Amino acid sequence: MADTMLTDTIADENVWAEPKPTALLILADGTVIEGRGIGAVGHAVGEVCFNTAMTGYQEILTDPSYAGQIITFTFPHIGNVGTNDEDIETINMASASGVRGCVIKTDITDPSNYRALKNFDQWLKSRGIVGIAGVDTRALTSLIREKGMPNAVIAHAPDGAFDREALAQEAAAWPGLEGMDLAKDVTTGQSFRWDETTWVWNKGFGREENPVHKVVAVDYGIKRNILRLLADAGCDVTVLPATATGAEILAHKPDGVFLSNGPGDPAATGEYAVPAIREVIAADVPLFGICLGHQMLGIALGGETRKMHQGHHGANHPVQDRTTGKVEITSMNHGFAVDAGSLPDTVEETHVSLFDGSNCGLRVKDKPIFSVQYHPEASPGPQDSHYLFTRFVNLMRARKGEAALSEERPTPVPLQAR
Repeated sequence: MADTMLTDTIADENVWAEPKPTALLILADGTVIEGRGIGAVGHAVGEVCFNTAMTGYQEILTDPSYAGQIITFTFPHIGNVGTNDEDIETINMASASGVRGCVIKTDITDPSNYRALKNFDQWLKSRGIVGIAGVDTRALTSLIREKGMPNAVIAHAPDGAFDREALAQEAAAWPGLEGMDLAKDVTTGQSFRWDETTWVWNKGFGREENPVHKVVAVDYGIKRNILRLLADAGCDVTVLPATATGAEILAHKPDGVFLSNGPGDPAATGEYAVPAIREVIAADVPLFGICLGHQMLGIALGGETRKMHQGHHGANHPVQDRTTGKVEITSMNHGFAVDAGSLPDTVEETHVSLFDGSNCGLRVKDKPIFSVQYHPEASPGPQDSHYLFTRFVNLMRARKGEAALSEERPTPVPLQAR
């Protein structure tokens, strides 16, 4: 009888055994965070940032601007609406976006959305993204706020077998994003035309059949929704690789030039991109830049960029447009910023972050040139900044002697009046 009771006790004790971690996040300072592995098996090294958006995890994880980064989602329920083929933001549907990893708090649930085609875990595997669940993302976010964005290795092994010492050494040895040109890794390999317009509920995507403005978009890591909004605005868009020269851009005789978002250090990519941008500036062609394109435009105009402490990543960042006085809620993803104090007198600061006062926009006083740091196309995020595409179109219209369009968004019609 006693032997039976002892056996039962031992068996009960096994119930309380801690499960073996199947994923690790090892920071460059040696901090080890254990969790449950999701997504691809293996390991990757990158810079850890946090994103505060409550929606759009699929768009975020396919945004090439995140190349070289491990994304920590502060919203706990990531994966709950599954994934689909319409919310991918890389221009090549099959290509990897350069994201190094995904950190979440709550285990992935079965998808609960009529658009879902695949479970989030399966989708991560198919795109080669290593993930870890079960992490106290609040604590990790607090660490980033205090110490800045750390370099780290994220690893997933279903059997829980890790060479922790080797992974820690890899995290410590990684040089970080400063000085790193990543645009070359995510840009298109060849030029192409774009005419797809934005998604409409119950209809899907459309086509711009009668474009009126010829636009060259330089791809440093461009998102699909940027191209769709340009098409919505009546633009006939030709996309060129990041390495396109000024002569190659101007050879298309564009009505306007768009400088896209992208990853990495703007000073590094600017080694070959800034000379091309300066040629476009000299040609007096209307020019609109965002994110990395904004930063490199700032450099081309004589300014400087700097690495930020924790960066801005999320869909809830308030920005003031100083040209109108209005405040818009924006989508952001950047770890570098233009130093407003370094800009020459010929350049005006047009937008500022209401979180920390950092530069979020500029324009050249005597030329049809402007840019913003944030993502006016959102995806995910609010649509407050869509007016900037109209502002770009108005510069092209002015050059043709045409009247400007209103930047105001139309007032929604009440449902009962429709």
